Amino acid sequence: MNDMTADTYDDGDTLGGRITRARDLAGLTLEDAASRIGVTDETLAEWESDRSEPRANKIMTLAGVLGVSPAWLISGAGEAPQAPGISIAVNEMSGEINRLRELALQITACVEALETRLVTLTRAANE
Repeated sequence: MNDMTADTYDDGDTLGGRITRARDLAGLTLEDAASRIGVTDETLAEWESDRSEPRANKIMTLAGVLGVSPAWLISGAGEAPQAPGISIAVNEMSGEINRLRELALQITACVEALETRLVTLTRAANE
């Protein structure tokens, strides 16, 4: 594995590979993405195949259209895009965990209330 620091992280992909991955995960065709970015299909295809690289202003536009950070596009640093299905599943699981935490708090409160009643009844029975 590559040496990683906070400033440099190599995800093992190229700029073109990251552009392609982000475009695919965004559900955009080459033509749709090129149109939204304001370049020709050929230009975007060249970027994706690493035959040429976008200028800085196009990196910013690319990041916005593809829903990723410019830093991730350039270097692979930061959070990579995820497939929509994974994001939905993560959100659902997070919601379920929060619901279970709420239930656990309610159960704890009920147990404490029952213990208090038990102590009261035990004292009353012993008097």
